[in-house]
Amino acid sequence: MVPLSFAGRTLLALPEAALFWPERRALLLADLHLEKASWFAARGQMLPPYDSLATLCQVEALVARTGAEELWCLGDSFHDPEGCARLPSAARERLTALTARLRWTWITGNHDAVYVDHCGGAVCDEAEVDGLLLRHIADPSERRPELSGHFHPKLRVTVRGRQVARRCFVASRSKLILAAFGALTGGLDAHDPEIARALGEPGQALVPVADRLLRFPLAA
Repeated sequence: MVPLSFAGRTLLALPEAALFWPERRALLLADLHLEKASWFAARGQMLPPYDSLATLCQVEALVARTGAEELWCLGDSFHDPEGCARLPSAARERLTALTARLRWTWITGNHDAVYVDHCGGAVCDEAEVDGLLLRHIADPSERRPELSGHFHPKLRVTVRGRQVARRCFVASRSKLILAAFGALTGGLDAHDPEIARALGEPGQALVPVADRLLRFPLAA
């Protein structure tokens, strides 16, 4: 975990595309897209049906590692509103155990905007927590410090003639966009104009490695 200062608060960035807020003992994740594989399978595109279980096992590991007592999912937690109903029994058991154990809040996203609660936890459209606004999609007009997801940012760089892609956080003075946490999620280049428009000002791509935070400037 690497310290990341944002809006006067110390957060810890994890290489697994999560944030830990030590002051609240809170984990923040975005874009789990649980049951994405089963959604595609129902439409004829067969994918390995283990994405939800893999994602939830990763969540369990981070909760154990950080000692988190609170967890915020910043939208698109399920790939569609019926995703929770399709969870295999092993994944459902893991999820309901987590939501029972933690103060768990689902923030709705564009994929699960009409989310129906089947798996525990509280549901809201957005929240303001100790001065930080938590929502799914960044609002360029918002001036309050804001954490969001939605864009699945990835940094693509060329190293020794090879292109390397890494999930990353994207930050400006007032916005912090989390990478997608889910096991079966793609990514949008951090330099993409859509991300620039969401930030509304020049920003940085942040890549946590073992003991430091790599910073790459992004144009406005």
